[in-house]
Amino acid sequence: MSSKKTGFVWHEIYMWHNTGNYAGVMPYGNPVQPGTHVENPETKRRFRNLLEVSGLLKQLQPITAREATEEEILRFHTRDYLEKIKALSANGGGDAGFYTPMGDGSYEIARLSAGGLLAALEAIMSGAVSNAYALVRPPGHHALANEGMGFCLFGNAVIAGKHALESYGLERIATVDWDVHHGNGTQSGFYNDPRALTISIHQDCCFPPNSGHLHENGEGEGEGFNINIPLPAGSGVGAYEAAFDRVVIPALKAYRPQLIIVPSGLDAGAYDPLGRMQMHSGGYRSLTKKLKNVADEVCDGRILMCHEGGYDEDALPFMGLAILEELSGIRTSVEDPFLEMMAGLGGQQLQPHQEEVITAAQQLVNKLG
Repeated sequence: MSSKKTGFVWHEIYMWHNTGNYAGVMPYGNPVQPGTHVENPETKRRFRNLLEVSGLLKQLQPITAREATEEEILRFHTRDYLEKIKALSANGGGDAGFYTPMGDGSYEIARLSAGGLLAALEAIMSGAVSNAYALVRPPGHHALANEGMGFCLFGNAVIAGKHALESYGLERIATVDWDVHHGNGTQSGFYNDPRALTISIHQDCCFPPNSGHLHENGEGEGEGFNINIPLPAGSGVGAYEAAFDRVVIPALKAYRPQLIIVPSGLDAGAYDPLGRMQMHSGGYRSLTKKLKNVADEVCDGRILMCHEGGYDEDALPFMGLAILEELSGIRTSVEDPFLEMMAGLGGQQLQPHQEEVITAAQQLVNKLG
């Protein structure tokens, strides 16, 4: 095992991004009683806190986040959109786009969120760490070039990917998005670019509406380099394992990226309020192991994980801990108290209607040669 550590990005100011008083994702106002926005700091704080309590945090290599520069953000986003976010942030916040509230100072926090990924990428590329997890907020994988979407302000994974291509001269990168929602923003950032293989495994037509279909396969020079695996609602670990074994891993081996970026949403967990899938910590541990094995084979182990969604305050920290234990190769003494219940849910095994989707997605891998 490499003597280099797993890097970890965290900053308390990420938790100060204010999404306001909502009822889940809905604006309040009679007859909707004010409550808490579903994308609030608690799941992220509890994830980080469990890392500390487990003893794993002190064995990770801390990486200091920096603010992404405007030039780095403008590799993906338009100037008009950046100025809109800057103005909203300076004037108390507002609506950045489709289901994307923001508060006072969110522009600076979003720059630090994107910059947290850039700092982690730089640590990986310099050889200071083997791989890294950026526990950042606000998330990024839904953000479009000219619009915020799905709680996301800046496209963190796209900005990091373009930094790898433009600043480090990489010829091929890949993104593997396992958030329960389609990574439409990341897809849009590389849809015409053969230098990036983008893969999203998600719940079919969960969010955004009418997005993430099998036929969305890239265009122009990027045709064939975008793969969606829209699994049916109710898919369990068996479906995710099969999708990785038959689509994700073969695609990565065929494409041979020099870096793998993972938009790591944990809302495919069985108890998440914004998804209807049945993943658990054991499933995420297994998928991380598969990714590590293929990364060791094709890109010297370079994996950059960036935190995205996940809204189950109780179980999510244990899924995150499992991922980081596998990523770092360090097993703590903490056992997941939710694992037995989640693993025992009916339908955890691969089902015939799920296999149909995976078989169809396999055909897309053939295009990669």
